[in-house]
Amino acid sequence: MATTILIIFLIVYLGMILGGLPFLRLDRTGVALLGAIALITINALSLEQAVASIHLPTMALLFAFMVVSAQMRLGGFYDWVTNKLAGLGLGPASLLAVLIGVSAALSAVFSNDIVCLAMAPLLVDACRRRQLAPVPFLLALACAANIGSAATLIGNPQNMLIGQTMRLSFDGYFVDAILPVALGLVLCWVLIVHQAKGRWEEAAAAPDAQAPAIAFDAWQTTKGLAVAGALLVGFLVAPWPREHMALVGAGILLMSRQLRSQNMLGLVDWELLVLFMSLFVVNAALQRTGLTGEAVGWMAAHGLRLDQPGALFATTFVLSNLVSNVPAVMLLIPVVHHPLGGVMLALVSTLAGNLLIVGSIANIIVVDAAARRGIAIDWRRHARVGVPVTLATLAISGVYLALRF
Repeated sequence: MATTILIIFLIVYLGMILGGLPFLRLDRTGVALLGAIALITINALSLEQAVASIHLPTMALLFAFMVVSAQMRLGGFYDWVTNKLAGLGLGPASLLAVLIGVSAALSAVFSNDIVCLAMAPLLVDACRRRQLAPVPFLLALACAANIGSAATLIGNPQNMLIGQTMRLSFDGYFVDAILPVALGLVLCWVLIVHQAKGRWEEAAAAPDAQAPAIAFDAWQTTKGLAVAGALLVGFLVAPWPREHMALVGAGILLMSRQLRSQNMLGLVDWELLVLFMSLFVVNAALQRTGLTGEAVGWMAAHGLRLDQPGALFATTFVLSNLVSNVPAVMLLIPVVHHPLGGVMLALVSTLAGNLLIVGSIANIIVVDAAARRGIAIDWRRHARVGVPVTLATLAISGVYLALRF
């Protein structure tokens, strides 16, 4: 049985690496779901054990903030922000700095993937109206969203998982993360400005290349911002579980006389939720075999001790780019026991996502949005920015964590 479970586990994580499986039209979510189904079918886990392996507080928090972000999208908030940015009377370098700051701040609260999904197509149109080359701004959006999301325990899915399962303090994590995140954003701006070498202009695009705009609704936006602000305050001072407060906030937003709950729930990333649940099941089945403990012991015997900061830092970076950051975090959480291990895991897994296009869903969203507007950003063009940004931000984080440790 243990051998069969290991084979299914390896197939699932091969799918995480490849983004699917050869000869089948499956993405990462489909591969993980089929793996979970297979494990339940062979009785590696009973249906009750599979359900119990899913960390419901993480799922509840993730779902609730997807609803909050849906409120902001349907209220036209992201369209309004992007258009306001485009209308600022600033030079390209200054405009890039504001874009980096705004996208990072929004990602820290509303999740990097959501921010990129909403802003990327609008940013292309805004750049073309000003006859600016969109690529530097699109790459800045993706990199800044990833970096900014590392500042809080709600900025991205893996941070939510880490914060919930390791019971990290919301304000304590922010204090630990804000300095490397802020320095990383400054370096991101410096690197992109340096690469642009003053060549910001581009010929005007055809007038029909426009993204459909969502009209700004001041009331719906205010309501969403009020709920998000109340949740942040609650996370800092209230004694109640974060997932409970987040679900209450989502429930308040769903009780709307103007926005249909069907439309709001339609913007929830159900595939990501299924991916999370499926990976919980797959990892739980492997852990029940005892093979993970043996593997950790074997690595320790050969000098790679994951309870040591340096080894954990390197392993997190490699795994995050090999299988993506969410699966990597799920694999590593059980072996993280150092007091600052959660901070390291969150920072490194998030910042590592800038290295390559496939390292982060936010990167993929931006590249796909550009492609739909006829703008090609291949892996080489992305790597010209992503690689130095990743190495620089990880170096900053490494030095900072070394001083903290």
